[in-house]
Order: sequence, then C-alpha cells, then structure tokens
Amino acid sequence: QVRLVESGGGSVQAGGSLKLSCVASGSMSSINVMGWYRQVSEKQRDLVATITSAGSTNYADSVKGRFTISRDNAKNTVYLQMNSLKPEDTAVYRCNLDQPQGWVDYWGQGTQVTVSS
Repeated sequence: QVRLVESGGGSVQAGGSLKLSCVASGSMSSINVMGWYRQVSEKQRDLVATITSAGSTNYADSVKGRFTISRDNAKNTVYLQMNSLKPEDTAVYRCNLDQPQGWVDYWGQGTQVTVSS
C-alpha cells in the first residue's frame, strides 16, 4: 500500500508562482513514473507533467516553459514548480504513481490551485 500526500496549493494572482510537493510512503517499485494531473471535472483529468525514476520528463503543451517537474528519489518526493500562472491553470492538482505491470498505481487526494486574474 502506498500513500501519496500533496501540499503546496493555494491562491495566487496571475503571473505568480507556486510549488507543489507530493510525498509517497509505503512499499513501491524503484522503477516508476510519478506525475501531476489536473482534475478539471469529475470525469476529466488532464496530464500536466510526468517524470520517470531515471529523470526523464514529459509536459503538457500548455505548461511547457512555465512548469518544471522534479523528484528526489531518496525522499520519494516529486515536485512541480509552477511559474507564470494563468487563470486557466486553476484546478485540483493530483499526484500519481505509475508502477510497472503487476504493481498497483496510486493517486493522491489532490491540492487546490486557484489563479485569479
């Protein structure tokens, strides 16, 4: 069982910055992908960024150049530095742990990010 706990959300004005953190605890594969997704609605969850355990990253086009994902494997923590925030970035941001076949994938509860114009 793995628990993912996000923090760092809040309310900022457009152009501001926030840094999200997600700490994973429990037994997990050393080979995995951690990522951030935006819960836009009850049924819609959009990719923001992912990072493999080897450090390869992937970003949604809408956040390229503004957001940076990183991780500290020793601390089982993934970060999302968000700069130049826009009102359309407003959402609940959820952390994901994607593990190899045979392992369970996990989601955090999410942290709210609100950007006002």
